[in-house]
Amino acid sequence: MPEGTITALRVHEGDAQRVHLYVDNTPTISVSLATIVRERLYVGMHLDAATFARIEAAENVERAVKIALRAIEGRPRSVAEMRNYLQRKGCAPETIDAAVERLQACGLLDDAAFARFWIENRQTCRPRGRHALADELRRKGVSAELVTDALDAALANDETARAETLARAALPRYAAITDYQIFLRRLGGYLQRRGFDVETVLPIIERLWQERSGDPEVVNRSLLTEE
Repeated sequence: MPEGTITALRVHEGDAQRVHLYVDNTPTISVSLATIVRERLYVGMHLDAATFARIEAAENVERAVKIALRAIEGRPRSVAEMRNYLQRKGCAPETIDAAVERLQACGLLDDAAFARFWIENRQTCRPRGRHALADELRRKGVSAELVTDALDAALANDETARAETLARAALPRYAAITDYQIFLRRLGGYLQRRGFDVETVLPIIERLWQERSGDPEVVNRSLLTEE
């Protein structure tokens, strides 16, 4: 970047949020209004190499924040998700650090809030058991402590009731099964894949089978995941 004096700040023709920076009457860089304000740039200000470097770094952070905000519009993101996303967009590590710090300060990146959102969304749209939810959140980069806190708060209601609700909703697809062991493997496997443990699933399978068949005797209590 050249050294010199800012001689003009001209609004970009196609984007009112960006400004062309002229140094010694020569256009040098296009920056956002946020960078103008943050760096306190003004006509007549002398810029040296260090200042130019700082302006470039600030503009890179503004770009990263803008990219992040577009991603958040779709759904909340965990901090780890956002870091990976910005990295894929070509942002440098120091730019990512600064952008994430700013988003966290504004409350737009919050792993505790993200965990609550994720659990609520899953329970509304695609119910999962505690184990499955915990695994999903850990893979999103949320700390074990925050995962536990969010699950304890969100799943204070009975896990059995949630598993049974899901099982009853899925029951019609297994209506033609006349063998208990096949019914056990298939519906039980369906519930297990959604994160419910065997101790929760087995009594539900037995109860639904008895309701449907009128058979009070279920002789084999083994639970095998469907192949």
